[in-house]
Amino acid sequence: MSSPLGRRSLLASAALLGAAPLAGARAQSRRRLRFTAVFSDQDIRADAMRGFQRDLASDFDVELHLNATLFRQGTELVAIQRGNVEMANLSPQDLSRQIPAWSVMASAYLFRDADHMRKVFAGPIGAEFNRMAREQLNVHILGPLYFGTRHVNLRPRTRISTPADMRGLKLRMPPGETWQFLGEALGANPTPVAFAELYTALQSGTVDGQDNPLPTSRTMRFHEVTTQFVLTSHLVAYDLLSVSARVWDALTPAQKQAVQAAADKAIDESTRRHVAQEEEMLAFFRGQGLEVYTPNQDAFRAEAQRRYLASAQSQSWPAGILDRVAAVR
Repeated sequence: MSSPLGRRSLLASAALLGAAPLAGARAQSRRRLRFTAVFSDQDIRADAMRGFQRDLASDFDVELHLNATLFRQGTELVAIQRGNVEMANLSPQDLSRQIPAWSVMASAYLFRDADHMRKVFAGPIGAEFNRMAREQLNVHILGPLYFGTRHVNLRPRTRISTPADMRGLKLRMPPGETWQFLGEALGANPTPVAFAELYTALQSGTVDGQDNPLPTSRTMRFHEVTTQFVLTSHLVAYDLLSVSARVWDALTPAQKQAVQAAADKAIDESTRRHVAQEEEMLAFFRGQGLEVYTPNQDAFRAEAQRRYLASAQSQSWPAGILDRVAAVR
């Protein structure tokens, strides 16, 4: 006759054996999401993405590869398309290389501010452009990740009032036709330099200046090798928090809901902190002895829009898009 202790041991063993397949199934159901970005691990966006990682920790293995450690700037879109990574922080300029109509979403003076940009993407215009990305690039856009409004930051002390004052200045712009055209629209001589090499390029005089949001310039310490910030406010800067459409379609409805909710939270957090920090940066840079002033923004806006509308780029833009964006309130 078996003892009570023996029966309890057998029951416990059976329970463990029954639980093992369930544990294995749960482990297999976890999805791996590798995320690649060029921004620093000290960036506000890095904090926002760490929150994204935490929010999904129960069901996803989210790997954050920052500082361009996985893919260099400009190659992330192709990496998603080839299935080499599941998620990326994509620039609208990179999307425009494959979809010319997307160049309007990276054009100067399109958005008034971060709130205007958010409303445009949340409405019919955003749905139209997101559909293009999905159908033509196999990319599902979770939302625009705001990281500040771009201004011109220069080594020389030349006073800048209008685009004419930028003539001859070598302004670093990221590689790519859309970025280079933006530099021309500001009146400068655009020079492609990788983001990771920009500090050294400024320090050595390879370029005369760069354009970035104020928080990014602080994080990357560009103020150490420049003398002034010209508050052109020429571009509401954002990237697109994106996931492979193939990966997205393989998720369950509940998983999609969880990923989108975590993305929305990260986007809101990044926007809130960047807006607050932009105000703080004005005082910081002045305290570091740099000149910080506003040029004739109307002159910059008029010149940029003239150049864009006269360019071949605008021929690919959806009809009436500038008026449609401006009408969003």
